[in-house]
Amino acid sequence: MYLHFGVTLALTVIGIGFVALMFGLQKLLAPNNPYPRKLIPYECGEPPTGRAWINFNVRFYLIALIFVVFEVEVAFVYPIAVVYLDWVRHGARLAALSEILVFLFILFIGLVYVWVKHDLEWIKKIPE
Repeated sequence: MYLHFGVTLALTVIGIGFVALMFGLQKLLAPNNPYPRKLIPYECGEPPTGRAWINFNVRFYLIALIFVVFEVEVAFVYPIAVVYLDWVRHGARLAALSEILVFLFILFIGLVYVWVKHDLEWIKKIPE
């Protein structure tokens, strides 16, 4: 009974050992030449100006998350279309069409919800 867990344990130990080996090799083989200018944070090779603690607009993250959700959901349309073709060959056209319409309706409801909450606007008006 515990034999199945032994395989999982062995693979876990091998995985942890591999990660430790790679970290150790990196410490041994990587060049190490720290100097003050090299250790400062930067982005795109530009020298930093001002403080690092500035407020970022949260709207960017919200719109990015909405985009990811809809992009992933739309990626499921292709497998549904493949299944639809298979169902059509077997005579279940109405069931396949209804399943696709329910899927697209759920996406549409999500889009309407986001639109009604004004989460697609970059600059959101503050209610008075």
